[in-house]
Amino acid sequence: MKVHKIALIPGDGIGIDITEAAVSVIQKLSTATKKFEVQFETFDWSSESYKTHGLFMPPDAMERLKKFDAIFLGAVGVNDVQEHLSIWGLRVHMRQELKQFINIRPIRILRGITSPLRTIDRMDLDWVVIGENSEGEYSGQGGVTHPKAAFGVATEVTIFTRHATERIFRFAFETAKARPRKKLTVVTKSNMQRWGMVFWDTIFTEIAKDYADVEADLMQVDAMIERMTMDPHSLDTIVATNLHSDVIASLASTLSGSLGIACSSNLDPTRQNPSTFEPIMPSRPDLAGKGIANPIGAMWAAAEMLRWLGEQTAADHLLRCFENATEWGVKTRDLGGSSGTRDVTQSVVQEIERTVR
Repeated sequence: MKVHKIALIPGDGIGIDITEAAVSVIQKLSTATKKFEVQFETFDWSSESYKTHGLFMPPDAMERLKKFDAIFLGAVGVNDVQEHLSIWGLRVHMRQELKQFINIRPIRILRGITSPLRTIDRMDLDWVVIGENSEGEYSGQGGVTHPKAAFGVATEVTIFTRHATERIFRFAFETAKARPRKKLTVVTKSNMQRWGMVFWDTIFTEIAKDYADVEADLMQVDAMIERMTMDPHSLDTIVATNLHSDVIASLASTLSGSLGIACSSNLDPTRQNPSTFEPIMPSRPDLAGKGIANPIGAMWAAAEMLRWLGEQTAADHLLRCFENATEWGVKTRDLGGSSGTRDVTQSVVQEIERTVR
């Protein structure tokens, strides 16, 4: 039996509630199938630890994380700690140090869930949003001079390198090629950003020549937003810069029903470092411990983690089990239901018990 070692970082707020739910269904799946074992080690790297120690992660955090097969992250952030501190002190820090240069967000409408955009059918929305995770608008380059003066200046430099741009496009084309529709849409803003994004477009055109079997097109980001809402079936695999993919994936998740069902994978495709899997909902400290948070996003992240670890059958089974639950009406308030976190978790656990043979 294969053993997978997972670093668990529950974080803050409802992150603790939903990671507990995800761990429950993974352990049940492991026990029921008897095909694999998952060993979790919990790290209390949270806003509370920051307020106590001045750091979200200890200096040796990366060396400790590299000993694991994957990282499962809850949600991080509280009202009395500025959000950029938690993002750069933990999430982006891991992405950069562990070379997780690919971000993937699977998007589709689960059975039993209705999109807030009533014209969208379930079959219209089945996307994969791929984001460049290492540079672009979130490169961290820039600074502030004379911040309190009337002539103060702040810069935020967007970085595009040929190396990173080529590898994100090749990954996106390979992803599109492996999907049934073999269709890729590249998001840009080159009509206004005439250097970096024109460079981005140029490299896309070069790489596209190697993938004649993939239908590829280029969309300005503002036109892309309209297309997502007015013609969703025309889209399949989407690739964008760090900032653009963030916005697009958040809209896409909302169109699929709720941010509560959305998940994200931050991958090092070379597998030299562990990859991170997480739901993308905010930490919502005001809801922590109340038992009303939607655990589906965390369960979907768990399924994607299992898939990455080679447990394809288990990943597909878990996805079917929580989708069965939503189809039966076991849904939290954000999806128009009345079930709590525990209700959804128990329903999925029972479905695993019922269906595993």
